[in-house]
Amino acid sequence: MMSKRAKPEEIIAKLREVEVRLSRGETAGQAAGAIGVTEQPYYRWRKEYGGLQVDQAKRMKDIEIENRRLRKAVSDLTLDNQILKEVLSGKLLSPSRKREAVDHVVETLGVSERRACHVVRQHRATQRRVPTPRADEAALTDAIVALAERFGRYGYRRVTALLRAGGWRVSAGRVYRIWRREGLKVPMRQPKRGRLWLNDGSCVRLRPAHKGHVWSYYFVQHRTHDGKVFRMLCVIDEYTRECLAIRVERKLRSSDVLDVLGELFVGHGPPEHIRSDNGPEFIATVLRDWLQRIGVKTLYIEPGSPWENSYCESFNSKLRDELLAREIFYDLRESKALIEAWRHHYNTRRPHSSLNYLPPAPKAILPAAFMPPYYVEAAA
Repeated sequence: MMSKRAKPEEIIAKLREVEVRLSRGETAGQAAGAIGVTEQPYYRWRKEYGGLQVDQAKRMKDIEIENRRLRKAVSDLTLDNQILKEVLSGKLLSPSRKREAVDHVVETLGVSERRACHVVRQHRATQRRVPTPRADEAALTDAIVALAERFGRYGYRRVTALLRAGGWRVSAGRVYRIWRREGLKVPMRQPKRGRLWLNDGSCVRLRPAHKGHVWSYYFVQHRTHDGKVFRMLCVIDEYTRECLAIRVERKLRSSDVLDVLGELFVGHGPPEHIRSDNGPEFIATVLRDWLQRIGVKTLYIEPGSPWENSYCESFNSKLRDELLAREIFYDLRESKALIEAWRHHYNTRRPHSSLNYLPPAPKAILPAAFMPPYYVEAAA
């Protein structure tokens, strides 16, 4: 019997021999038996190779090999595309993300780990390495989540500063990795806005140079749960960013502004300058004469130019974003208590990005190397 794996040129030679025997008068079965096969393989060979020359059979064999190679290449590309579709839900930059992607592809598509690692561009040694978390990973994660829940508008850098203040020796990169892994959302930044500056230079303002150089005060308005309006008078030191006072009342007049400033001047000393807008409470003649007698110079911004009082505007935005927009005030007494507690936290604990993530007026005395310039000046 002829081998089942006969070469095409051998098959063509056998078919030529059968043709000769048939021309002599032999039957198809006799001719097929003479070449060592039955009639079924003979008819199959004649259908596939009948009328071909040996060189044509060789070329057809090469074409079949090339077709098999192309089919395998197309199959591989299709499989690679399926793998990429499974892992294109996000950027695969870190080894941990690639490890998760490879495991997902192997489980979903049933491909080999080698193939998945090749498509995702993950080294197999990295894929098989079992990550060993640090001993304090769980405790640090709980601390980060707790701070994120308490201070919902803080980003990971400010949370890092709070962790360091609480005794953690941790880098911002590690906090960011846990932050992203836990799905904590970083607060969105406000878009930059262009300003129409005046040609006469009226937007050039006096910048604070030291503690007590320039104070700012401004009114903020909000409502209690019953819909009634209450106002807040905020006073800050522009150089230290410390909030000196927040007076909360249903109505505030120029006399109330004078009372607040009088208490602050006694406790902190009068500043050299005080900045405000052109509200009626601030431009009142009684208040301006009183400040002039004490020796405090008034700085009024241009009408309709709130960006000239940027320090106070920045503070008011933080007050509204971190407290007013997140709390329900049922009455005025609760409003006073919550706002004063937030002011105390803002001064003593809240990290400020412009102060190297230190609070404006912390309770503890820090070494001079870690203190903002105004602390060093005050200590000297």
